[in-house]
Amino acid sequence: MEVFKIPNNPKSLHYDGRHYDLQYGHIDDDVGFYLSHIEKHGGPVLELACGTGRVTIPIARKGVEIVGLDNSGNMLARAREKAVKEKLNIQWVEADCRDFDLGRKFRAIIFPWNSLAHLLDRESVNACFSRVREHLADDGKFILEIWNPRPDFLASNPEARRLSTEYDDPDGRGKVTVTETSAYEAITQIMNIKWFYKVGKEPNEIVEKMNVRMYFPEELDDILRNNGFEIESKFGNYDESPFTEASPRQLVVCVKKGA
Repeated sequence: MEVFKIPNNPKSLHYDGRHYDLQYGHIDDDVGFYLSHIEKHGGPVLELACGTGRVTIPIARKGVEIVGLDNSGNMLARAREKAVKEKLNIQWVEADCRDFDLGRKFRAIIFPWNSLAHLLDRESVNACFSRVREHLADDGKFILEIWNPRPDFLASNPEARRLSTEYDDPDGRGKVTVTETSAYEAITQIMNIKWFYKVGKEPNEIVEKMNVRMYFPEELDDILRNNGFEIESKFGNYDESPFTEASPRQLVVCVKKGA
């Protein structure tokens, strides 16, 4: 099985929880979507690949019991720090989403913001979905999200850099400018991404890499069905607009077959 590994590199910026929050912590478009479904179905909730708690913490603020699971101790340390500051009682679990046993069931299991893309082969996805099925209550909902692969993005010039983001370095070294490139391998459906970090006046860039897999709409639906799920609804964006070819996202709400 292939799965993305958090680099064991103290100089990594993308996987430093502080830098991660400065790059992505402002994103909250998806939180309302998940909250609306959780409010319908109730808790407890399990979030897979919770990272620094960007989605977990707002859900906990609403008084919902939620468990955050991630394979990065660095990310979870940041999540714990933020939860403690807000006096939120959240259970954080360091584990691989393909291989965990929490000994309990959940009314909702969520897999937000393209995290599925870190599972690079079918064996990994099947293992993860097996764990989801084992932990999902019979009347529970499994809600996941991933890009709807865009032809223009897949065809990006692998040498062309795009500005990703800019933010102030948490260690006071000045402005951090992040640019990126991407190269798509059609045979494996894997996108090779590079980030280039320019920190303040430091002469050298920091280069970091990540591979993510694209899952096409019919493929994703088939994988879910083959793993014992029925698709209850599929949306194209957080406003719950119907899924179409032009939709930016695949947001899928599933139930267990035969439950």
